[in-house]
Amino acid sequence: MLDHHAPIAEAEIWINRFKRHAKEIFINTLLAGTAIFIFSYGGLFVAIRLYPSFFIDYINPVFNSDGSRDAYFYMHPFILAIALSVFWNRFGKYFTGNILKAGVEFGLVYAFVALVPILWITYSAMEVEFQMVFTWLVYGFFQSFVAGMVLSWKRKEINLL
Repeated sequence: MLDHHAPIAEAEIWINRFKRHAKEIFINTLLAGTAIFIFSYGGLFVAIRLYPSFFIDYINPVFNSDGSRDAYFYMHPFILAIALSVFWNRFGKYFTGNILKAGVEFGLVYAFVALVPILWITYSAMEVEFQMVFTWLVYGFFQSFVAGMVLSWKRKEINLL
């Protein structure tokens, strides 16, 4: 006979785990979000200066440029960081080695599990150049790589105490 309460019990286990680790996830989110913010917007600033012709494609009605939703744009590193922090909390033990290696592995896992499928459907459904979609993949890998390095560094700092 099937146990109809099994899915509820599994959800409760996950919620209880989240509650136990909420402070760690919150701190990881702030650290990783700040690092992603600094490196991402710094990198975009440099990229726009070095390759302004590439960013001409963003002057397009598809992209909101009237400033009405800028807050969402600037919140993105922290929204990404909370998702990555929850993922790290559950699976961080599998990203071993030095900080750089853990960051690269974490970035690759995120890129292939989360980004490739969504960018594939985006490319197939929207009139965007492959080059633009590919840069989104690189940008997303870079963001998760930075977060993975920060989270790995924090784990190593805790283990030293």
